[in-house]
Amino acid sequence: MGTGLGHLLLRVANVNPRSVTTHSDRVLYRSIGVFILLYFVYATAGGAAFIDASSGYLHPWWQWLVGPLVAIGVVAYDRAVVGRVSIGYEKLDSTDPQYLLTPPTLGLYLGRFGLALLFAIVITEPLMLARYRGEIDARLAEVHSTQLDLLDTGGAVAGYLDRLRDLRRETSADDASVREINDRAAGKRADARDLYRQALADSAGRGVTRSAGCPRGGYCYHLVRRSRALDAQAAVLDRQAAGLQRDQHTERAIRAVERARLTRLLADARSDNAAAVRGDNGFGARTSAMWYLVTSDFWGVGVFYLGIALLLVALDCAAIGLKLVSRGNAYERNEARAARLREHEAALIHEREVHDARTYGDATAKVVADGIEAASHDDRIARAATERARAVLHDAVIVDPADLERRFWRDRSRV
Repeated sequence: MGTGLGHLLLRVANVNPRSVTTHSDRVLYRSIGVFILLYFVYATAGGAAFIDASSGYLHPWWQWLVGPLVAIGVVAYDRAVVGRVSIGYEKLDSTDPQYLLTPPTLGLYLGRFGLALLFAIVITEPLMLARYRGEIDARLAEVHSTQLDLLDTGGAVAGYLDRLRDLRRETSADDASVREINDRAAGKRADARDLYRQALADSAGRGVTRSAGCPRGGYCYHLVRRSRALDAQAAVLDRQAAGLQRDQHTERAIRAVERARLTRLLADARSDNAAAVRGDNGFGARTSAMWYLVTSDFWGVGVFYLGIALLLVALDCAAIGLKLVSRGNAYERNEARAARLREHEAALIHEREVHDARTYGDATAKVVADGIEAASHDDRIARAATERARAVLHDAVIVDPADLERRFWRDRSRV
């Protein structure tokens, strides 16, 4: 009984150590055992990464429980395929090597390669996403910013913004109306001040008339009157502006309430949009970001991504690939010879048992036939005895009993 690491690896590969008689087969199946163990570690880490990515990288403690279960299932499949030998059971009495093995069952290998591609998506991809997590987060930040801009230009947010702009335009129009009246009043006051300064200059002899004083009806007097008229007009305009503001007060209050309500709704809508965009951070979004990085920067990210992914897929398929390319080696021929020998011995024993059963059946049939013939002879004797008994009974019934008694005493005297 072999021991040690080599024997353990052969057991992991699910082969019969007694049939591994060549050095090349020992190296081959030990290598398969190593790949199976490596795949167990890889599937454990990949399953944990998948659960971690699915939970939003919250690192749940039970993420390490899924990977081993998946790895055990796939390892069991690999061991079944590696340990299986396609033995031919035709012409068991022939020693021709062409009858030792049958063509391989391609369905097993194609199913395993399909399983490898499936696990490359489910297990390899989360590992790659964890490897390039920083780059993916930066890409997702750009995508989320673009999504927020698009949401702000459409939907409820756009409606709220349009209505707020309309309210601002109405308020600006009201302010412009009041400001126009106030500007006119300010202009008239400015003109009144200019006229009054001219009147003062004229009354001092520095004006147009070059005479001091401001007699009634004179040029200075008219300047003063015009100045006072402009002040009066400015006061009227001030009252108009104040009245207009009073008239606008109700509408301004309504607009202020509506603007406050829209501002609150806008903030809520933007908060909801931001939460929805931040929630778009799952496996699909990260995969899309990863492929964007691969395609946009192939020589920087894509080469390493594809290289690592292909390396992990090759690790996934290594055991089955080595099994496929090593078909017909010494180990499989030894197993096939032993299996064909056992089957041939079982067939011979079965054939002998069938022959013995037939012989026993023939003998039993002959014994039964002889017994039936002897029974037929016994039947004739039985019939003769029956006839004799019937005659005796007939005589006993019909003959006189006195005659029978005399016959009895006569026979007794003879004795």
